[in-house]
Amino acid sequence: MRLLVTGGAGYVGSVTAAVLAQAGHDVTVVDDLSTGHRDAVPAGVAFHHADLLDQRQLGDVLRTVTAGGPIDAILHFAARSLVGESVAEPARYFRHNITTTANLLEAMRDHRIGTIVFSSTAAVYGEPPSSPITEDMPTVPTNPYGASKLAADQLLTFAAPAYGIAAVSLRYFNVAGAQGAQGERHEVETHLIPRLLDVAAGTAPEASVFGTDYPTPDGTAIRDYIHVRDLAEAHLLALGAAKKGEHLICNLGTGTGFSVYEVLEAVRKATGKEVPAAEKPRRAGDPARLVASAERARTVLGWQPERTDLVGTVADAWTFYQESR
Repeated sequence: MRLLVTGGAGYVGSVTAAVLAQAGHDVTVVDDLSTGHRDAVPAGVAFHHADLLDQRQLGDVLRTVTAGGPIDAILHFAARSLVGESVAEPARYFRHNITTTANLLEAMRDHRIGTIVFSSTAAVYGEPPSSPITEDMPTVPTNPYGASKLAADQLLTFAAPAYGIAAVSLRYFNVAGAQGAQGERHEVETHLIPRLLDVAAGTAPEASVFGTDYPTPDGTAIRDYIHVRDLAEAHLLALGAAKKGEHLICNLGTGTGFSVYEVLEAVRKATGKEVPAAEKPRRAGDPARLVASAERARTVLGWQPERTDLVGTVADAWTFYQESR
């Protein structure tokens, strides 16, 4: 297939572009490089520097790419994704995450591109009443990032039958790990594992454990961590499961949660470093447990996460961390 990957210079987008290319597909990446890295685009994959908020730039890219043949599908990763930033800049998040999706959908209609796989998020669920989380649970996001992604999901639900396209939204839980030259490299890092790796590397003095009095076995919050390679492979399977006129939504996680203390211990084992940590009060809005039910992904996509050893996932991230700095 001929595939266009938006945001393919970012973390998940670059790994997915590599997986798609390794599977024999003809892949083109488009990214504005506002948060992505040009050197993360896999070797041999075509690259276009463009802003998807600009319909003219998007049109120019599509005309160039389709000159070599029709595009079969778009995998849409381009987004603003920092929760804290979204709280401070809600209009920016809604403008970017919704408008880029709307522009792509109109371009798909105009260029007769039949399938889109959308990078969604578990943040659309907010603070669910129970865990594991299924796709039919209420979507009540607690921040503009989650709300903007939910709005994009809702747009896909209406656009699929209106434009006759096949749409799949994959709602990620906590992504971790790395693959070769592609890994997590954010200018502002908010995720637990890379922040712990900063401590292991000596670039941060200590880790922070926010809340030790949750109703969990060790008192710290529990999250579902999925290896980025497993996540990328789900996108490849989603291309085959997409159906014209329908919008499929699947959660992606392992179904197994790890506490903050368990992640901290995994980082210590993977790096061989002490990684000092300080206990601090809970942060407002942090649920005790967020774990995915990925039964629909298993049933409909035929997807099964294979890299479920947390120490191994952290070790992959640590290797990339050391080689990329």
